[in-house]
Amino acid sequence: MNALEVRKLAKRFLGALAVDDVSFSAYPGEVTGYLGPNGSGKSTTMKIIAGLIEPSAGEVLFGGESIRRDLIAHKRRTGYVPEEPHLYAHLSGLEYLTMVAQLRELPPKRTAERIDGLLRLFSLHSDRHAPISAYSKGMRQKVLLIAALLHDPDLLLLDEPFSGLDVSSALILRSLIGELALRGKVVLFSSHELETVERVSSRAVILHRGKVVADDSIQNLRALRSASTLEDVFSRLAIEQDSAAVSREIADLIRA
Repeated sequence: MNALEVRKLAKRFLGALAVDDVSFSAYPGEVTGYLGPNGSGKSTTMKIIAGLIEPSAGEVLFGGESIRRDLIAHKRRTGYVPEEPHLYAHLSGLEYLTMVAQLRELPPKRTAERIDGLLRLFSLHSDRHAPISAYSKGMRQKVLLIAALLHDPDLLLLDEPFSGLDVSSALILRSLIGELALRGKVVLFSSHELETVERVSSRAVILHRGKVVADDSIQNLRALRSASTLEDVFSRLAIEQDSAAVSREIADLIRA
């Protein structure tokens, strides 16, 4: 089974632990939400799983094998949408996706047809020849999503995939995530939109200060914390500050 296993993962930057002894699993057929406040280590974990940076300790396994045993093979099976869209702005959307397909050594004719179809379905076809520099944030996000899906990956890593998307596109993506899981993909996605995570995910891993503070089905997490929504669970597990007190301090400071 192509399960994703993260075992005792740690990552240090300049001596500080960004990820601290993180372990969890994600399975085919279900969507795993990966949550945490800004700076909790979510994106760092995603980059390690994608094979872009090396961990300081621990390992990542996919299908029972360490991803570092053959990183090229792992990347061929992985689709990754990063939090920040780093695209070649001078290329058009079509040129960028064609370049990605060539780098992945995908069959030209069949892939060209797939790119054309995906551009239409993501409502980018009419802008396919325009430079990416002229694209909105949402349009750039769609290009990243298409690039991640182009090779039909077994593992899909989505770091804030809804960023910049309009309502219609967000609804399509939300449905697509569920459909891909139903088709046996391993889907791990991080989002600050807790309502979306709750609707799409069957499980949630909650990170705080680099450590896992919860890992369970959303239903069990709600019951465990006697919470009605995932947002309630998240606020209790991952937010230390009293938001009301902080808001009062901010208002007092502005007034002063």
